[in-house]
Amino acid sequence: MPDYTDAQLENRAKNAPLLRYVDSFRMHGHRAAHVDPLNKLQREEVAALDPARYGLSSPEQEYEIDGVLWYDGAPFDPTTSSPVSSDIKWSLKKITEHLKSVYVGAIAYEFMHSPSKAERLWFAHLLESEDDATQKQRLSDANKKQIWEDLVKSEVMDNFLQDKFPNLKRYGLEGAESMIPALNTLFNVASKAGVEHVMIGMPHRGRLNLLTDLLQYPPRALFHKIKGNSELPEWLGASGDVISHLAITSALQTEHGKLTVQLLQNPSHLEAINPVALGKTRGKQYSLIHTSDSSCMLGDKAMCVQLHGDAAFTGQGIVMESLGLSNLPHYTSGGSVHLVVNNNIGYTTPGTISRSSLYCSDVAKMINAPVLHVNGDFPEEVARAMDIAFQYRNFFRKDIIVDLITYRRWGHNELDEPGFTQPLMYQEIRQRESVPKRYEQKLIASGVIDSSASSEFRKARVAYLQSELDNSTTYVPTSEWDKGQETGVARGKWTQMVWPASQSAVHNPDTGVEKDVLVNVGKASVEIPSGFTMHERLKRHTGARVKSLETGTGINWGTAEALAFGSLMLDGHDVRISGQDVGRGTFSHRHAMLVDQRTEEVIVPLNECLKGGRIELANSSLSEVAVLGFEYGMSWETPSLLPIWEAQFGDFFNGAQVIIDTFVSSSQTKWAMQSGIVMLLPHGLDGAGPEHSSMRIERMLQLTNDPFVDGKNVNVNMSIVNPTTAAQYFHLLRRQMKRNYRKPLIVAAPKGLLRSPAASSDIGEFLPGTTFQPVLADPLADPNTTRRVLLVSGKLYYELVKERATRGLEKEVAIIRLEELCPFPFAHVKATLEPYFRSGSNPTIAWVQEEAQNQGAWPHVMPRLMNTLKDEGNRMEVEYVGREASEVPAVGVGKIHAAQNAAILKEAFEMRG
Repeated sequence: MPDYTDAQLENRAKNAPLLRYVDSFRMHGHRAAHVDPLNKLQREEVAALDPARYGLSSPEQEYEIDGVLWYDGAPFDPTTSSPVSSDIKWSLKKITEHLKSVYVGAIAYEFMHSPSKAERLWFAHLLESEDDATQKQRLSDANKKQIWEDLVKSEVMDNFLQDKFPNLKRYGLEGAESMIPALNTLFNVASKAGVEHVMIGMPHRGRLNLLTDLLQYPPRALFHKIKGNSELPEWLGASGDVISHLAITSALQTEHGKLTVQLLQNPSHLEAINPVALGKTRGKQYSLIHTSDSSCMLGDKAMCVQLHGDAAFTGQGIVMESLGLSNLPHYTSGGSVHLVVNNNIGYTTPGTISRSSLYCSDVAKMINAPVLHVNGDFPEEVARAMDIAFQYRNFFRKDIIVDLITYRRWGHNELDEPGFTQPLMYQEIRQRESVPKRYEQKLIASGVIDSSASSEFRKARVAYLQSELDNSTTYVPTSEWDKGQETGVARGKWTQMVWPASQSAVHNPDTGVEKDVLVNVGKASVEIPSGFTMHERLKRHTGARVKSLETGTGINWGTAEALAFGSLMLDGHDVRISGQDVGRGTFSHRHAMLVDQRTEEVIVPLNECLKGGRIELANSSLSEVAVLGFEYGMSWETPSLLPIWEAQFGDFFNGAQVIIDTFVSSSQTKWAMQSGIVMLLPHGLDGAGPEHSSMRIERMLQLTNDPFVDGKNVNVNMSIVNPTTAAQYFHLLRRQMKRNYRKPLIVAAPKGLLRSPAASSDIGEFLPGTTFQPVLADPLADPNTTRRVLLVSGKLYYELVKERATRGLEKEVAIIRLEELCPFPFAHVKATLEPYFRSGSNPTIAWVQEEAQNQGAWPHVMPRLMNTLKDEGNRMEVEYVGREASEVPAVGVGKIHAAQNAAILKEAFEMRG
């Protein structure tokens, strides 16, 4: 925005009282605006809007307004550098009338809290440059008719569902029908500006209206679902979800071109979809930038739209965490438009006691987002507010909030009785004519439509819905899926993937890589440009990496990870690893980015030296739920991306449990949505105390549908692994991309093993023909002399090996590692144990873990291991060796921790029987 000219600055100083008066309208006008249909918002007399407080007492006195007020009667042009209103004189009366028409109407503007002068000027210029009459003239009769049609379609749909399915909880839009023309306006202005993709995250309120009114979801498909049928083909074996979570991808034809709108699947947990929608938008824009010319910037072609409820927007912490991502370089998506469908109530709790702020939107001020409050009873003003919101978003590429203040004609759902708790509010609501009918009467009175045409339009819409209801009896949900190919996700880039349960799914591809490629990638991962000053301590790190590759021995965890990333990049895959400290690594083990010690210039050697895909190291804000949700959204967008979220410590996932429960573990079966998300959760009891010890393996395993017996055909929802060697980790990451389907991968990532020579691998374990091994047999054990078999998962293996050597029991005790806990490797376990059963030595079998008995893998492994032994005709019990049941993951006293460890090792090697 152009700055003030010298003449404008002089006039502002000359008319300082007038300037204060005008700024008061900009600052406080929202408090006097008529934005609440029910007048439930607390209001007071706004003394700041009285000109007398500024010494302005004569209504007829004229003032030069150049630099004080921005009016020239023409549409706003933010690129102009000339004064908008030079040589114009207005009386105080006219100034007051204009300010009231702009700031004290059905739209209330909050923008003066912005620290950006450019943004404040932008709003003032835009809002004040035209008078109210000129603004209204810009809305054609065709526009008004479209608004009316949107409102009527919504109302007819709600009435039809109420008539045909009176016991249905549909979370209708009655009272807030203006949401539909708001979104239709947004789609049109976005399309005109060149946006091609819109990602929508929204809750249940009004979802069915949006689906069937604007997004072309077949009503017959909805009625089919309402009648108790699945929205998914039977062959997928998916459980489906409730009607208020239905989704669609629609190719809309606006007057300006094609616009693809994706209404994303969402869980019932309020606002959980927000960061997922952000991540999916970022993923879409990332791929568009790759395929577009150099002028394509973030936000040009893809936009995120988030809908919210007023109580949820105020109350859910995920809103704050998601807003916190909006302007960060690795997370911005070019600005989101937020639409709060504000019913003035949350379930039965009124807004006055459900938040500590005046507006539900006040939380957005944490990022200085402007807010437009608009009265839902005025659909034309609602459309105007959305137009302004998009203009701001597109100009500044920042988030903006539209607070659509409405009411619910029914209660929280259509089966509630709201009069129990809000009798006066609902006494008023029941006397009000609907928003569509009020607007219809206005258009009839002005001659835009006639009453007979409006009646016919409603009848035609009812007839259409009745026809769709009749046809729902024969509807079969096949349009989204191609059964012949069994893809399950037959859209865009996902056509290359197959459904995980299909016959064509490749579960264990060869993930090895040629030696020369590995060596080149490894060296590239630590190569620095000439003149770059590396930290002295990192010279040892880079030297050790190069040496391990040249000798082919001692390849540690960080090197194996770099080899996996780089080799995948050479294959054309992008890699994104997100979380706190991921560039360096929480345990200073990764160093995928290097910082010049003189200039703080950052380089990513793999990006500098390799051609193909790119790696993005996204050091995140101190957020778990929003960041994991964001990465999950990225994983939904493209299967060629390896998306990783790394927690600083495994237990940090607690803050993101909602995303894990409602998306990561269940999207495949609820929505037939695949995801290749990887979660790295550092795990292991090492004396660090109750927190930061456990990534709660037991909790993750409980979220799986892993079968209890071998041979049961189950499409297991995710993989949970506890790898103990660098090569195993390498193969896991490559397997994630080399499969022809996608599943979430949860890794109990190590801490102490990152630099342990015992956990390092030789180059031969990475070469072609090698893969991840779900079970690692004991290379030293002799089945003919073995008296005891220990089964273990994770870093405790190395302590057991050391203790066994101390006791000299290599020939008598076998130690077998379960590297993959889910899907449980029945066949691999059986094949590994079989030699011990056939030897005749009759060894005892024990499961050994460092976690408490009610935690760790034991609750998951025990019944499956017992079933495996029974299949072999073996009736032996499996002993448990580990800590006793506990309410905490680990003790906080070092001596007790050490004593517990010693007791586990002692019991593990006690020979019995």
